[in-house]
Amino acid sequence: MSARPQCDLRADSGEWVAVCRLDHIVPNTGVCALVGSRQVAVFRLDDDSLYAIDNHDPFSGANVLSRGIVGDLKGEIVVASPVYKQHFSLVTGRCIEDETVRVPVYGVCVQDEEVMVQQPVVRTTVHNGRN
Repeated sequence: MSARPQCDLRADSGEWVAVCRLDHIVPNTGVCALVGSRQVAVFRLDDDSLYAIDNHDPFSGANVLSRGIVGDLKGEIVVASPVYKQHFSLVTGRCIEDETVRVPVYGVCVQDEEVMVQQPVVRTTVHNGRN
C-alpha cells in the first residue's frame, strides 16, 4: 500500500467534500461524485493511490470519464474516455492526443477511510474601472 495524502482541511485550501468510503471504489476503477455543482471522476489504483478529474469528456460532451479504463500510457497514468477513446492524464488532466485540451484536476485524499475531494477555491476579481 502506498502512503495516502493527508487532507489539508484549512479553510483557505478550499472545501473538502466526503464522497464515499475508500473500500467502495474497486481498485483500478472510477466512480462519479457530485462535488458542489461539478461531476468529479474519482479513481483508485491498485496501490490505493487516488486521483480526481472532471467527469466531463470535452470531446463527446458527455459526463463519462469515471467509466473509462485506467492504465499507463508511456509512463503516464491515464484514463481512456469510453466514448472516443482519448486519454487524459490523471495527474495533470492533459489530453494525450490533443495537448490543447485538458480537464480540471481536483485534490483528493482519505480521512478516516472516507474519500475526500477538494472543491477549488473560487476567487472573484473586482474590476476597479482602471486599465
